[in-house]
This record gives sequence, structure tokens and C-alpha cells, in this order.
Amino acid sequence: MPSVRSPSLNRPDPMSIQEIVTQALQDGYLTPAMEAEVGRICESAAELNIEEYQSLDRLMGALLNGEVVAMPHKQFINVMEEMVVTEVIAQVSKVRHSSDEHLDISDIAAYALNRLPPLYATSEEGANYQRKRAQEELTFLIREQVTEGVHRYLDRPTLEDRKPLDKPVKKSLLSQVSVLLETFAPD
Repeated sequence: MPSVRSPSLNRPDPMSIQEIVTQALQDGYLTPAMEAEVGRICESAAELNIEEYQSLDRLMGALLNGEVVAMPHKQFINVMEEMVVTEVIAQVSKVRHSSDEHLDISDIAAYALNRLPPLYATSEEGANYQRKRAQEELTFLIREQVTEGVHRYLDRPTLEDRKPLDKPVKKSLLSQVSVLLETFAPD
């Protein structure tokens, strides 16, 4: 059985382009993590060497002839994410009306999500089932964890020099909501 490696999960150091292409050819799949790592390498390198260009050419050929299949970025959703984001927005807007505190929606949502069960679905029917289940069984728990996240954020704001996953252009509530909605509800 071939070994399975991931650019970020099983290795302390990032894979090179050549290693990623070799792994993709071996597995027959190019994962979103592999694709992101190739993109990161290409963006950060002043210039690629000949071996890297040859590997990229080999990968492109393998993708075009079907030898390697690029995996879609998401074939599932976590309904809990949209439930939490909705609750975070409701609570943050209440805090903003009564105070001048800046609250980061992403930080609060991540705090709550780390303490709540995931509700994954791969179809609209499954997502509707999970939403109904969450509304019936988990509304109180979601509200409680988001409230705790808001209090925790107010007690311990994040560091100014941290590097967020997506570099926000603006820090307005509207822009944060827009980014989160695009992420969690692409349709």
C-alpha cells in the first residue's frame, strides 16, 4: 500500500514542488492542501529552478490526461459553522450598540466552534436535516458558547501583530460578515 503524505499533516517541513508532484502522481490525486502548497512556493519564490518547472509541467500533463485528478476544495459543509456565525453576528451587533469595543467575528466563531460538535453534510437534504437538528437540540449550547467566546475575547483580545489566515483588507463588521458569508455560504 502506498504511503500517504500531506504537505501539512504528516511532515514538520513543507514539501517541495517535486515531492508534491511525485505524491500526486503516486496517489492519482492533487489535494487542495497540495495545490495550496504549490501556490505558496510559486508565490514566495523569486524564480523557480528548472526541476521545479519540469515538475509543474509534468503535473499539468498528468492533470490534462486524467492521470491525476484535482480534488474539489469542498464537497461538504459544516452546518454548525453557519449556525455559529449567525449567532456571533447577532451577539456582536448587540455589544457594538452598547460599547465601542472592536470584536473579531472570526476569533469568536472559532472559539465557539472548537467547543461545539461538527454537523457535516454532503447534500442539501443532509444540510437541512443538520440545521433542523441544531435548531431543535443545540440552540442553547450554541448561544452559550458564543456568549463565552465574546466574554473571552473582551477579556483577552488578540495580539496586534498576529497573521490571520485571510488578510482582511478592512476590519469593519460589514467586511468581516461578507468574508464569512462567502466562506460558509458560497451559494
